[in-house]
Order: sequence, then structure tokens, then C-alpha cells
Amino acid sequence: MQQPEEGSRKSTVLVVDDAPENIAAMAAVLKGEYRITVATGGAKAIELARSDSGVDLILLDVVMPGMDGHEVCRQLKRDPKTADIPVIFLTARGNTEDEQRGFELGAVDYITKPFSPPIVKARLKTHLQLKSVRDFLADKSAFLESEVQRRTREVHLVQHVTMVAMGSLAETRDNETGNHIRRTQHYMKALALQIKGLPRFQEFLTPETIDLLVKSAPLHDIGKVGIPDRILLKPGKLLPEEFAIMKTHTTIGRDAILAAEKMLDASTSFLRHARETACFHHEKWDGSGYPSGLSGDKIPVSARLMAVADVYDALINKRVYKEAFSQEEAVSIIRKGSGTHFDPDAVSAFLEIQDRFYAIAQEYADEGRPTP
Repeated sequence: MQQPEEGSRKSTVLVVDDAPENIAAMAAVLKGEYRITVATGGAKAIELARSDSGVDLILLDVVMPGMDGHEVCRQLKRDPKTADIPVIFLTARGNTEDEQRGFELGAVDYITKPFSPPIVKARLKTHLQLKSVRDFLADKSAFLESEVQRRTREVHLVQHVTMVAMGSLAETRDNETGNHIRRTQHYMKALALQIKGLPRFQEFLTPETIDLLVKSAPLHDIGKVGIPDRILLKPGKLLPEEFAIMKTHTTIGRDAILAAEKMLDASTSFLRHARETACFHHEKWDGSGYPSGLSGDKIPVSARLMAVADVYDALINKRVYKEAFSQEEAVSIIRKGSGTHFDPDAVSAFLEIQDRFYAIAQEYADEGRPTP
């Protein structure tokens, strides 16, 4: 670590004493080595210490009329602007109790009158060096904290750009749902924020996790890049063999994200929620979904929330194979799916904010297709 430079400027020492002859004697000892500023009373000393002139150390007489040195020290240490300025008491008193009181107030040293010039110089040099090191370390700590914050912002930006870029691949394949990934992203956020207050979700749905769920939502249908156009864009009901192929978009998406995770070489990837959502958002609460037939709490929370968001959006918007349902019809279908298709708590949360879902659907409606 680079040490703070010495001698780059003269340190400023504030000498506080009600006796002008004492100030003159101290100034004579320190002149040439330090910049000296003086005060003959406590109030003036505090004013000078709080000014922008930059006091580096205070030599403070204990016994003064009006405000004594102890009170001056107490006020200096209470003020964040002056709390770090080293205070050395000057006193004719030599008892232990008096010294103890001074140290308890925050003084760094005691010099007894009449003082020895070499002792004064040695103690000032020591405490100014210590202050210089503390200031250096404080600046270093502030720089490191700023650097950590900057790097953290960069990481979050990389996460966001990665997920949006990957999610846009699915959007280019399925032109019927141009704003689908945007709507489901906002549905996911609204639903997560609504449901996080329930005890069974509090531990999982932290602010950090919700942020990742929202960022990863665009990847839930990324596996559709592997589905042939004749099936993905078919204007009608899929045949059983076609539907079997369509269902593989869940595992295609999972495998694509898993491959990206392996490149990151991390035990816990920010893409984990994206992988779970892509793979399991078609699972059903009663175990009748795909690809793994998971049921209940075995389905990842991210996938359970996306299931509600994805189905709602599919219902409320027109597709190549169906017309759009009304808001009332969509809400009714999701309500009926509680406990069979959907997590009952997720449905309850959805019903409480169904107007918010509808507002999102309107705000991000596909061009030329107003929401019914």
C-alpha cells in the first residue's frame, strides 16, 4: 500500500489558550515546522476548527474561563466535521483523574505545563503521522467502496443485457407475441411484489431475487427458437405429435441456458432462475403439466409465478390459433385453475391485482391489437 506523502504541505495546528504568553511560547516552538492558528477562548476555537481552513491538530488548554477545554473537546467530538481532529490537552494539572477524563472525552494525549519543546514536537509529529495514515485509509476505503458499487452496477447491467439479448431471440421467432416478453416481465414483477408478504414466500422473494426474476422473465420462451415454424406459427389446433414437439421448447430453453451457465463457471449463476422458469413454467400444481410432471411446491417459485403471467397473457391477447378473451373471461379461467393448474396463493395474489395486470396488458399491447 502506498503511504501518505510527508512534507507536501505544512500541517495546521490550532493553539487554544486564554493566556497570550502561553500561545506565544508555543508558537515559538512550532514556527517554521507548522502553520499556526490561535484562539484565546473555547467558542473561537470551535469556530476555527469547523471552518474550511483545515485544522490538522488542536493543542487545547484545559483551564479557561467560560468554556473550559473539556467542554470544547466534548463539542468537537460530537460534530462529524471536527470529530477526527486530534486533540492534545495542555494542562498544569498532573493528576490521573484529570487525564482519564480527558481521554474519555476523546483526547489523544496530554502535555503538562511547563512543557518541554522536544517532547511537544515529538508528540505532535507522532499524532499528525497517525492522522495522516487514518485519513489515507479513510480515502482508500471510500475509493474501494465506490469501486465496488461501480463494479456491481456493471454486473447488473451485464445481467440485464444478457437476458434481454437472449430473450429477443424468442421474440423474433414468434411474431404474434411481439410484446409478450415485456408484458410477462411486468406481470412477474407485480405478482412477486404482491405475494412476497406471505410467510411461505418471504425467505425466497428478497429484493435481489425479485430483481433477477424480472430480468430473467424474457427468457421463459427462449426454447421456441428450436421449434419449427410449421408448428410454432400454425393457425389452428396442434396435432398430438405436433404438440409433443411444441412441449420440447421447455427443455430446449433449459439446455440453452444451462450451456450458458457452464461457461460462467460459477456454483450459483444469475441464470438459475431463468433456467427454472424456462423449463418449468408449464408445470401444473396438480402434477399434470410438462415436461417433468412436478406438483405443488416441487415446482420452483419462479415457474409458478410465470405460469399465471404466461397464461393470463395468452388468454387476453389474440394468437394465430385463437381470438382474445375478455378480461372477465381471463380472470375467471385463472380463478378456476387455482389448486389444479396454479398455486392457490399465486392465484389469490393475481386476483388482488387483476386491474394492474390489465393495465400492463393495455400499456404493452401488440401494435394494432387493442386489448379487449
